[in-house]
Order: sequence, then C-alpha cells, then structure tokens
Amino acid sequence: MHNCVSIGTGTLWNKLKLAPIFNAELNVRENRKLSMYSFSQTSVVCFNGSYSIPVPFSPPCLLPGPQPSDQYGTRASFGLTDQIDTSRWSAAVTSPPGYMVSLSICSPPDAPIGRWRLTLGQGGLVEFVLLYNPWCTGDVVYMDSEEKLAEYVLAQDGIIYRGSWKYLIPTPWNFGQFEDGILEACLRILEMNPKCLRNPGKDASGRKNPIYVSRVLSAMVNCNDDKGVLLGRWTDDYDGGVSPLSWKGSVEILRNWDTNACQPVRFGQCWVFAAVACSVSRALGIPCRVVTNYNSAHDTNSNLVIERYVDENGQLVQKSRDMIWNYHCWVENWMTRPDLKPGYDGWQAMDPTPQEKSEGVYCCGPIPLKAIKEGELTYKYDAPFVFAEVNADVHTFMKRKDGSTEKIISSVQVGLKISTKSVGSDRREDITHLYKYPEGSDEEREAFTKANHQNKLLQQQTNAGLLIAIKVSAEMKKGCDFDVFAVVTNNTPNGKKCRLVFGSRAVSYNGILGENCGFKDLLNVELAPGEEKRVPLRMNYSKYAENLTEDNLIRLGALLLDYGTQEAYLAVRNVVLENPEIKVRILGEPKENRKLVAEITLQNPLPVPLQNCCFTVEGSNLTGGQIITEKLNSTVEPGQDAKVKIYFTPTHSGQRKLVVDFDSNKLCHVKGYRNVIIGK
Repeated sequence: MHNCVSIGTGTLWNKLKLAPIFNAELNVRENRKLSMYSFSQTSVVCFNGSYSIPVPFSPPCLLPGPQPSDQYGTRASFGLTDQIDTSRWSAAVTSPPGYMVSLSICSPPDAPIGRWRLTLGQGGLVEFVLLYNPWCTGDVVYMDSEEKLAEYVLAQDGIIYRGSWKYLIPTPWNFGQFEDGILEACLRILEMNPKCLRNPGKDASGRKNPIYVSRVLSAMVNCNDDKGVLLGRWTDDYDGGVSPLSWKGSVEILRNWDTNACQPVRFGQCWVFAAVACSVSRALGIPCRVVTNYNSAHDTNSNLVIERYVDENGQLVQKSRDMIWNYHCWVENWMTRPDLKPGYDGWQAMDPTPQEKSEGVYCCGPIPLKAIKEGELTYKYDAPFVFAEVNADVHTFMKRKDGSTEKIISSVQVGLKISTKSVGSDRREDITHLYKYPEGSDEEREAFTKANHQNKLLQQQTNAGLLIAIKVSAEMKKGCDFDVFAVVTNNTPNGKKCRLVFGSRAVSYNGILGENCGFKDLLNVELAPGEEKRVPLRMNYSKYAENLTEDNLIRLGALLLDYGTQEAYLAVRNVVLENPEIKVRILGEPKENRKLVAEITLQNPLPVPLQNCCFTVEGSNLTGGQIITEKLNSTVEPGQDAKVKIYFTPTHSGQRKLVVDFDSNKLCHVKGYRNVIIGK
C-alpha cells in the first residue's frame, strides 16, 4: 500500500501510518488540509481532496499523540458543515447522496504537528501525520517564495561549507528527508525527547509552535542529555564508530538511530549535527538551511572575550576552554516570533552541536538573526552565545617560563564569511550582513553598546611600528612540498633588531593543536627603517604527512619580539591542503527508471601508493535510498588513477546530486559530486 503526502507539484512528502482499511493523503497546500479516500477492504491513493467511508456515519473526533487531552488542546471533536472552515478543524460532505459518503477535512493552521488519529464513530479509525505548511499564509512557518521553498523545504541535497575563510571548501550533502523511513525517524525524535516522556500531552500541544520544536530538535540531534541521534567526537579516536568525515548524508544516520533502539550514532561533528537537524526540520515542514561561520568563537564564560595564550616560541598553549574554531556550522529555521516584539520574524539561528547548556540542556536557539545583528542579548534564546560566535574580541597573551604573562599585539577577527548555499544554484551566498553591520559603522557601535561589548567599543586602530603577516603559496596541494612566508615590515624611522619564531602545527577544525610540521627560530632579524623582509618556511610532505588530521589543516604562527621595546607581535593563519578532484562521468541518457553508469576517477597526488581504496556514493532519488560501495582490489601508485564504475537507477525526474566519497589508507574521505538532470 503506497500511502503518501503530496505538495503541489506532486513531490512525495512522506509516508503516513494508517489503519489497515483506510488510506490518507495530506495535502499541505491548504491549511494542512487532510483528504482521504477508502472503500470496502481496498485502499487506494487519492489526490482529489476527498475521503469516502461506508455509511452509517458518525461525527469525527481527532486525537494527536499518545495522550490526547482537552486541557492541552490536543483533542478535537467536530461535526459536518456545508463548507470547510480553514480556521479550525472542520469537515464537509463533498459527494452526492448514496451509499458512500465523501468528506473533505481541514485542520487549522496552528494545529500541533505529529501523529493524529481520526475516529469516525463506529465507522473506523485513521492515523495520519500532520506537518507544518510553509505554503499556507496562516502557518507560523509561511514563506512567500516558491524558489526559496524549493530550496529550503523540498531540496533533498545541498552544499555545506568547510575549510577556512581563506579557502572555502564546498562539501556535498544528501539530506534525503523524503527517503523511506525518514519521517518515521523524525517523528520518533519528537516522541523520544524527555519533555514528551515526562508529559506527552503538554509536549504534543507544544508542537504547534516551531520555536518549541526547534529547541527539541537542537537538544535531540545530540545525545548529551537524552536518547538523541548523534554522539560527538573531536579527537582522532573513532573506535566503536566512524569518522564524521565518512558521512555523505543524513539518511544512514537517521535510519541507524531509528532501527537500533535509539542508540546514538557514532560519531558527529558540527557540520554533521547541522545537516541532520536540517533534514529533520525540512521533513517536518520547517524551511531550513545550513550555515557556516568562519573563525567562530566559542565563548564559555559569556564575557565576549576569547583569551589565547602562547609560549615564548609562539606556540599556542591550552589554558582556557575558550576556543576559536576554524569554522562552525549551525542551521537557520524560518518562522514567526510572536513571543518577541515585531520585526524579529524570519531566519532564526539554531545549533544542535553540544557546546554549552541552555536552561540545563545542551541546545542552542532559536534566536532571530536580527537580534544578533542589533545586539539584543536579552532576547530568547541564547543570544549572548551566538553573538559571541560572530563578534567576540580576541586577546592574546604570552606565558613566560617564569609564570608571568603579558599581552601581545595580534590581529584576529571572528565571524568571517558566514556562508550558505544559494537558492537554486551551487554558488555560495555570503550572509554575514544578516548577522553583523559593517565593521566600524555607526550601526555596529550601536549594536555593541546594546550588547555591552565594551572591549570592542574601546578598541582603537593603532599604527604599529612593526607589522608581521603570513603569506602562502598559490597552490598548497596535499602530497606536495611548498613554502609559506613570514613577512615583517618596519614602519618606524629607526632600525630594529628582532627575534622571529616561525612555526607550524597540525590542527583540527575546532582549534585542537597537533604535532609540529616545521619550525624556524631566527635570533637576529635586522630591519632598516621602512624595510620589509620575507622569511620562508618549507613545508615538506615527509614532515607533515603523518601529523596531519583528516581536516587537512596546518596552523602557522609567527611571533616577532622587538629587543628594543620588548613588545611582541603575533600573526596566526590556518591553511588547508587541497585534496585531488573526483571526476564523475555519467554514461547513458539520464531518465526515470533507466539504469545509468557513473564512471568515477581520482588521481593519486601523493608520492606514496594508496591501498584499500574505496568509493561510496549515494543520492536522493538516484540510489534507491541506499549507499553503493565499490572497492579496488589493487594498489594505486603515485600519479595513477583510481577508477570504478557504479550502476544506479534514478526514480524521479529533475536535478539530483550524486554524492561521492573516496577513502584509502593514506588519502582519507575526499568528497565530490555530480549534478545529474534526470528526464522523464
């Protein structure tokens, strides 16, 4: 029995769970309007907005969730009327007199989402699922653009940005919210949340509000307080699970959680948490997108300051829980905010990565982007934490061997190039302006004043006598040797004698430092007035290969000590080593239900052979909701191609993404994709 929900264009929305002899269709174009059709012992799918049931007929009664209650507004009884009333639960007869009665049933725009049971006296029982309806003008998640709805609700694949703010890496992701079993998993997330387990009736009533649902999802996508979906891991030890970089989509994660008694899936990091939250939000009808904030501050004590410490060699030492992540991903959900003053509807930041507790639970948001931009830190929810992620001040101190500390001159900005996928294309959209006013503007100062961000208000631009910066080569490919440069400039009228310490260490994307990848200590750097010097540091593959994490990141640090003034200057820069390109060639004419071949190729860029090579692919409406794996039996020598052919059969027309992952013993989790336009 193929039971489905249809959205306007005929896109399959999700499965409905029904009683044996009834079939329901949820038409979300009109007020989450419900239409059903059934007769005798045969069930069929109906797209005409009617439901037929044998007489005799009794007035219907609606019951959501496990404990329907008049107290919480989760029980509705109503009779037949001449016409549908879109403001409340209503039903009207739409068939001519006869043995069969055909009904149209409509829900109010603010009905709680989730599982409902419709009883018709002695006539039968139907179970159906009600979702938010962003096409309905009365719904709290209403969005008035068909192009945006296609992107933020219907799109089953997308792009998530990783890398660094100097080198953004677009990573494909299969959200798969309409794949088999995913709606069931999403509903189970709602039903397993601790609020539902404590008071099912009150929780079911709360689901009319996407603010409430977003906070539930933020908490339940991680498993820190509950039977949530994902367990986070930010080390290289992935025993008992898989590296977060191995995931290509949300489908496998949600299915694993749902079919394994709600045991957490191991392991996730920020982009995985965000992507799963995006899949669940879209499945429930909430417009959602994944965003990436580069140089993202993690402020643990709410003072809007990140304190960093270096030793006398310029190497960062961990003395504080405050961190600057190379990037951090969260999601934005679209909704109205009737709990706030007018003007704060629209995109709301919500973060499912477990970082700090909110009201005793590891969750964050939703908070209007406008509240962050305006410095309104008293607005719900978690405004100070998100404001700090994009606005915190960074203070750097040198910790000497004798235990003393002194502040050093360093220029580090947070909240750079906040990015998301553009509507209708794979291009990047920069949305930094939605979170921040231009630096130095009057509006920025006003926002900082509201937020009591005194450190930023007191900052003054100073023209330092000595300047230090880090420059890099045009190409920094994994497997190659390359140079990086510390550039020192003397802007004073006097000669300078300095010490320059220039080092590099592997680093994970969230700022955890690894081993040394190259180091240089120059005790006597002399600079004439106005002189600039470039000091190279060679990065050898033989040195960095074994120390590099899966993030392919190296942190460069250059510390300049002025012997004359005893002042210290620090420059820090993260560089991303470029992975090779995965090439995907489609053989055959792409059409619905016609087998296709993808020829996938990757050239080994390393000076060493690759062993245990494996390609995995997946794609919504392309691979049948499954992951296809193809292993190579032979070793791939330096410069040689790893090549496989993968067979798949598309099931729906339109543009789809075939997402590819390559893994081996020396080159891990290289990502690629190919857009495939499927004809009818």
